[in-house]
Amino acid sequence: MDIRIVTDSACDLPDEIIKEQDITVVPLYINVGEESYLDGVDLTREEFYRNLPGYTSPPKTATPSVATFLHAYERLAQEGARAILSIHLSETLSATINSARTAAEQFTRIPVTVLDSTQLSLGTGFLVEKAAQLAKLGRTVEEIISTLQGFMKRTYVFASLKTLEYLRRGGRMNSAIAHFGEILQIKPLLHMNMGKASAHRTRTNKRARQRLLDWLAEYAPYEKLAIVHAGIQEEAEALREQIRSFFPEDGSVPVVLISPVLGAHLGIGAIGFACIAKE
Repeated sequence: MDIRIVTDSACDLPDEIIKEQDITVVPLYINVGEESYLDGVDLTREEFYRNLPGYTSPPKTATPSVATFLHAYERLAQEGARAILSIHLSETLSATINSARTAAEQFTRIPVTVLDSTQLSLGTGFLVEKAAQLAKLGRTVEEIISTLQGFMKRTYVFASLKTLEYLRRGGRMNSAIAHFGEILQIKPLLHMNMGKASAHRTRTNKRARQRLLDWLAEYAPYEKLAIVHAGIQEEAEALREQIRSFFPEDGSVPVVLISPVLGAHLGIGAIGFACIAKE
């Protein structure tokens, strides 16, 4: 394959798809106290969510270094790649893509193009998977990007959070505001499309869940659909049964545990959908 696809561990693609499509994943870092873990390498998702309530200091996340991306690009060049397309978590949410861009500028052995997915989690993952499929079909980098830009407009991720605590602990929200929100039982919702992350809120879990279902109905029907969650597998599987009328034609709706990179900020109990609407 002349063109190889690179992404980061926040894409949430299942391991079997990564192997099947020959995708290179550069892991982000999870820092807990003085310990540093490579996401998905030194720390599994199951371990992270099992240990999260007991961490005495809030987990922090960090981007891969420029050197890490250079190493990944060099390996692919040595394997025979003639060009690389590196697709990453939206720059509105993470500085990861900046490291990739710097590495691409420094790497001169073969062309490296860096693309902002404008998404997170499986919103990125779906686009990465599509890019790998197109690369196997012999499409050029320019053709792949053109196709992905069309998909980006129809790609959405939306989720509800059960608590504001992890956003507060991670420094993403003022402590007083978070505490006030908990007292009022405000349930936040996050919505992502085309690099724009918007926040919404309801007063109860029931209303939050209904808002998710309203969005699900609004964007239907689907080419791709998945349920993403942070450590609540049984609840996610129950939700999957509830939304059967929205299943894509192939009937595939995976239930995916989100990366600790996202879970560190969203907290246990976050649940939602990643999807690509039909044209």
